[in-house]
Amino acid sequence: MNNNFFKILPFALLFSLVSCDKNQVFDEYKEFDGTWKKNNKATFTFEQKDTTTVYNMFLNVRNNNEYPYNNLFLIVSLNQPDGKVLVDTLEYQMANPDGTLLGTGFSDIKESKLWYKENYSFEKAGKYTLDVEHAVRQTGKVQGVQDLTGITELGLRIEKRK
Repeated sequence: MNNNFFKILPFALLFSLVSCDKNQVFDEYKEFDGTWKKNNKATFTFEQKDTTTVYNMFLNVRNNNEYPYNNLFLIVSLNQPDGKVLVDTLEYQMANPDGTLLGTGFSDIKESKLWYKENYSFEKAGKYTLDVEHAVRQTGKVQGVQDLTGITELGLRIEKRK
């Protein structure tokens, strides 16, 4: 075998892995500089044409060892084409009781695939916008955390239900 084969092989493997994900409809990430500011909403916009298929929607959180909390609280607003807005307040466990981070990954970056909506059908065809903001508070304090450290990226993934 020649040298070109070994240069192309990693790209061919990566392409085959990515192209096998037939259920994926939307997958996008917003990057933070290690700190997610309270006033910085992560916004995802997507076009939805199919109102008959059932979908699962996930929020993918990438965080590092600087994330100081066991849980993550999010306020998620799904803005529909007709102006209707669905708002959910969500809580996710991000660490074990001993403080080790949950999620997958080999380095200090862990990724957690968190359920947002299960078996969801879009009511109307058109443009949807999803806004996500964190709502983390320290124990015993009324004021929310302004600068949430340790969150590096937040993603939205939409998959056709299998």
